[in-house]
Amino acid sequence: MTRTQGGGLHHSVLTQIGADLTSGTLAAGDVCSMEQLEGRYGVSRTVVREVVKVLESLGVVTSRRRVGVTIQPESAWEALSPVIIRWRLEGPQRLAQLREVSELRRGVEPQAAWLAAQRATPEQATRLREAAEGMAATGPEGDLQAYLAHDIVFHQTLLEASGNALLSGFAPFVAEALTGRTEHDLMPAIPEQGAIDWHAEVARAIADGHPDLAEETTRRIVTEAQDAMDEIDAVG
Repeated sequence: MTRTQGGGLHHSVLTQIGADLTSGTLAAGDVCSMEQLEGRYGVSRTVVREVVKVLESLGVVTSRRRVGVTIQPESAWEALSPVIIRWRLEGPQRLAQLREVSELRRGVEPQAAWLAAQRATPEQATRLREAAEGMAATGPEGDLQAYLAHDIVFHQTLLEASGNALLSGFAPFVAEALTGRTEHDLMPAIPEQGAIDWHAEVARAIADGHPDLAEETTRRIVTEAQDAMDEIDAVG
């Protein structure tokens, strides 16, 4: 097994375990020994211990001496962890996960935008405007990776600009959802111009201190994203 970018060998093993969990190859109640995990994933005891510690922190497993590593039901998993979200986006639960994300975003991001219109710093307002401009430049060209990068900056900045630490904490979660939508072909080949324009409108509303407009337009953005995914899924 070779090391992968963004986390090394234990990251690679976590990815494989995630695929086994979301596919049902590993199921709730299954018990594995450390030796079995070493053999299954072809790694050392040290790597297995590191991975099990991460899985325990996410509520995915419990580990006890003389018992082994026990897979926990999904209801016990840390649902808002970017790791768990990434697993589900890469598995058969992809659309259900994205729908759950959209439902949560509808409750979180419009409120963040409302607060941002009252609390954003000049630097944050500039970052929002520049991200919206980047989306406007790359979207019509169909450069989805560049568009995604600007989109992530926009929504992370929006949440941070709320001035609320709990809302800001959703930034990695939203970034995973945006990335998953693009990587799993649930984005239109050319992003909707209306959605691009709405991002610019939100940036202006926040810079100009118009909370109600920022809130309503952000709600449109999140709703359009789910509607677009539903249309692509229906066609597929």
